[in-house]
Amino acid sequence: MRLQGQALSGVSLFYMKQFNKKTISVVFFGNTKYSVIVAEILHKKFGLSAVVTIPNSPVQIFAKDHKIPFIESRRLDNETIKQIAAFSPDFLVVADYGLLLPKELLSLPKYAPLNVHHSLLPKYRGPSPAPTAILNGDKTSGVTIIRMNEALDAGDILSQKKYTLKTDETTETLLTKLNTLGGEIIVSVIEDYAAGKVKSKPQKEKESTFTKRFGKEDGYIDLQNPPPPEKLDRLVRAFYPWPSVWTRLQGETLRGKIVKFLPQKKIQVEGKKPMSYKDFINGYSEGKNILQKLQFQIVD
Repeated sequence: MRLQGQALSGVSLFYMKQFNKKTISVVFFGNTKYSVIVAEILHKKFGLSAVVTIPNSPVQIFAKDHKIPFIESRRLDNETIKQIAAFSPDFLVVADYGLLLPKELLSLPKYAPLNVHHSLLPKYRGPSPAPTAILNGDKTSGVTIIRMNEALDAGDILSQKKYTLKTDETTETLLTKLNTLGGEIIVSVIEDYAAGKVKSKPQKEKESTFTKRFGKEDGYIDLQNPPPPEKLDRLVRAFYPWPSVWTRLQGETLRGKIVKFLPQKKIQVEGKKPMSYKDFINGYSEGKNILQKLQFQIVD
């Protein structure tokens, strides 16, 4: 692990000297481009004390660009916790991070460990609330800020914001929107905590539901037995940009090639850039036959 790009493990004295204590000290945990949305909002408002992320992530790049100390680690082991503790955080904020925080970390901040979760808890706990909402055809989603405890996404609710899904919503657009909303409302939560006026409510355990972690195999479709139209449309949008809806073809020019079906009526042949249906038909002899099998299946 490294702190702010230094080769030595442990807290870098050089970067600790560059660290100016803010009124509110926030240590941020995240790995993805969606995490960066929340990090940007928090950094603009409070100035992040440090970020915890994996090597070469979008969050690491964000930290470097803004000269924020960062801790690289794929595990929240004792050494990593020791480095985090050196920043004396008032808050820990988790957004699209992927690891459960151990008890030692949860008890570390002065005020609270907070999580930005992409659903209206207790509905859709777990790793994939956004694609699950699209797969299930939900009309409404939202974001919840919780005070984390040792159970998965089971902490007390501090704030929630509803969001109405668009008819062409993808996981990418939904996560972008929910992290934007989450970044905005977590600022108010932090300010309320610091002012001693935060309000919380426990989750209703009987109403909790859970999501699964999706893999590549979940996006596979059989061209000889494709899903019904509405389900295929939801699959394409829910699994964009990953793992995508895909199949392996057996045609003349595409034998053995993987083809992905993308939103906005786009197709991507393995090794090629996304293309329109027209370009697919013009470029591949079996393209028209493939589209005829699915054309009536994809909802406009």
